[in-house]
Amino acid sequence: MDFRSALKHGIAQLRAARIASDTLAAELLLLHATQRERTFLYSHPEAELTADEANAYQTFLDRRISGVPVQHLTRKQEFWSLTFEVTPDVLIPRPETEHLIEVALDRLALRELRAGRANKNDGAGLAIADVGTGSGCIAVALAKELPQAQFIALDVSPAALAVAKRNAEKHAVSNSINFVASNLFDQLATVAARYIVPTPGAMSAAVNPQSPVTNNQPPLFDLIVSNPPYIGRREAPSLAREVRDHEPALALFGGEEGYEFYAGLIAQSAAHLKPGGLLVLELGHNSLAAVQPLLDAPVWTNVGVTNDLAGIPRVISAERS
Repeated sequence: MDFRSALKHGIAQLRAARIASDTLAAELLLLHATQRERTFLYSHPEAELTADEANAYQTFLDRRISGVPVQHLTRKQEFWSLTFEVTPDVLIPRPETEHLIEVALDRLALRELRAGRANKNDGAGLAIADVGTGSGCIAVALAKELPQAQFIALDVSPAALAVAKRNAEKHAVSNSINFVASNLFDQLATVAARYIVPTPGAMSAAVNPQSPVTNNQPPLFDLIVSNPPYIGRREAPSLAREVRDHEPALALFGGEEGYEFYAGLIAQSAAHLKPGGLLVLELGHNSLAAVQPLLDAPVWTNVGVTNDLAGIPRVISAERS
């Protein structure tokens, strides 16, 4: 079987099984089975697959038809123009989460502008926390944009943290991201002095001699970001089987309604942000009405909501007053 025939075969099988994005899925699985690049597929459509490649390709097609996500079969997903390792232990990065990165960078720049300071476009002196890091895609993407910032990436799942660490190493930012097993910020006070260290050549505010870290108190951050669990358990039957059966429930479900996780996250974030520090959170498709009132308090100011390309409120951000 040559590449052209294999691709047509895969598309036909996936389409017959009503698999979404059948053409793209067939192409990605064919490339993964043969360890080829897309340019080879279209420049050498007459090239023959080996027997082992053809068997591997059919196995991938069968597993995709059974409901396994393409990303779990290829073990990778693109995010912020970077390739991330993905396993069943972490949420698959979605394009809409890139809005979180955009808002965080924009609000950091705006904060400096309002204060009459030069924009810290390299992140020098900034301490940033990523709560529920999962694959590490948010922390890694921000670390690439702000190479002199210092990060703590928190997750309750040790398996997820292992994936995130590998992604940080892959993208050469592991020296600036410290990974901590923690439910929200619960473990941060006891590990802060051990985990928060200055980036070489930069002095993080979190390790300033006047910082509460030196007294074994929780550190304070310039920015806290999070893509928290926000799907309601009552919605589980309506989810695509790829999501419901294959992505980690811990990263998906935020409670019966889906928005319950935000209250604790916002309350703890208020205690871990510097005055003027920023909180940037991803929203579920229907969670704005429940989440926005949580920021209607004197401790928060300059609350903003950003829609995604579909016009759905996707990111909410606020400043610690």
